[in-house]
Amino acid sequence: MSEIKNLEPKIVWEQFYNLTQTPRPSKKEEKAVEYLINFAKENNFSYDKDSSNNVIIRKDASKGCENKESIVIQNHIDMVCEKNDDTEFNFDTDPIETYIDGEWVTAKGTTLGADNGIGAAMGLAILLDKDLKHGPLEVLFTTDEEEGMGGAIGLSKDFIKSRKMINIDTEEEGAIYIGCAGGKSTTFDAKFDEVEVEGISYNVSVKGLLGGHSGLMIDQQLGNAIKLLARVLVKLKCEGKFLHIVSLNGGDKHNAIPREAGCKLILGNAIDKDAISKEFTQIFRNELKGIDEGVEVKISDGENYKRCLCFEDSMRVVDLILAIPHGVQSYSKEIHGLVESSTNLASFNIKNGELSMVSSQRSSVSSKVTEVSDSVKACGNLAGVNVETGDGYPAWQPNFDSDLVKKSGDIYKKLFNKEVGVKVIHAGLECGLLSEKYPDMEMISVGPDITGAHSPDESLKISSVKNVYTFVRELVESL
Repeated sequence: MSEIKNLEPKIVWEQFYNLTQTPRPSKKEEKAVEYLINFAKENNFSYDKDSSNNVIIRKDASKGCENKESIVIQNHIDMVCEKNDDTEFNFDTDPIETYIDGEWVTAKGTTLGADNGIGAAMGLAILLDKDLKHGPLEVLFTTDEEEGMGGAIGLSKDFIKSRKMINIDTEEEGAIYIGCAGGKSTTFDAKFDEVEVEGISYNVSVKGLLGGHSGLMIDQQLGNAIKLLARVLVKLKCEGKFLHIVSLNGGDKHNAIPREAGCKLILGNAIDKDAISKEFTQIFRNELKGIDEGVEVKISDGENYKRCLCFEDSMRVVDLILAIPHGVQSYSKEIHGLVESSTNLASFNIKNGELSMVSSQRSSVSSKVTEVSDSVKACGNLAGVNVETGDGYPAWQPNFDSDLVKKSGDIYKKLFNKEVGVKVIHAGLECGLLSEKYPDMEMISVGPDITGAHSPDESLKISSVKNVYTFVRELVESL
């Protein structure tokens, strides 16, 4: 694990390693907050912590740079906690087990936490960099970004003094992001009366999908394990005379495309479980060819289940899953290839007769967030379940004429002899909330190459970390 500390630039990788050893699930960032405060004290930096556990560390200007404008570097310290089913791991206590795989750093069976640990590591490295010539510096570490942006929402308007911000929370070297989507979550819940049924018990699972970030990767047409599972259940109902759901589970995080789903059920007739498993594995692999073809459907014998949903409620659940929209809903008319609106069926669970569902909507147009959310709500209303929508978070409107954007482009070209991409991202960044709180603040978002974010396949490109840190460092010196 510690081999990543020897990568260059060491000043960044040492801090990233330390963060991988510090548990930091969303809403449970206390150990990471303690690490940041100790870091500030040990290096004689001033700091503040607010009621949302956001931490800001400040460093005085370098000698001769006192008249330079103050800059804030922003990141979030929480991470998405996803693991493979066969991985034993406790995100509340265990350190992330990292390893180097060719040009990439990844983790053993879990998310890596490069989103956004590498942004936090770069912020800490900037503070430690004794050769950097800079004006007054602030580095802001927010909390709870991955579970609703609670830290940014709770941030007071006087917490940040700077009016130029570099957010390090995007995942593509060579791109400067200047806008992002807004979004909200729509949830369902219901309580069904259970009945006792005599029949034949089976377990059904859908596994092997890639999963990933529900904003950045929604246009890749990856498989959604919950949606695929419902299609298998339709077949089983036809083959098995009747179908009763005992329990169902799929997905976990509102901002991740579900990789795995499973159902315990009772059928009226015996079925050829191996043939149906093979049939749907082949169907899904053909549909997802070249995209997500590791998918596997497996039907096995259950454990003589008795208590379950009645047939009518079971089929109502299957129909509901099939009806809930998932995927890209519209593309931008102004920026070619940019997803404008999308929705992700993120999780669906039934246990002891209790149903819960989470679906997340995103759009760069606020009215479209409402439109897509309303379509999800309509499914819930028709199914007769309880429906709620969250307050959500705003989009970050792009400013292509910003001086900070122009300066960033000039610096990138000087360093790498090529033009930087100026883009808008179909994902929620805290920049949207911060731009509401600080409307006069100029901001950009950058980051190194990360693949498979929000899944155990998450990987961080080693060379990209060096390039992005070099760029951020040069940009700070130039401002």
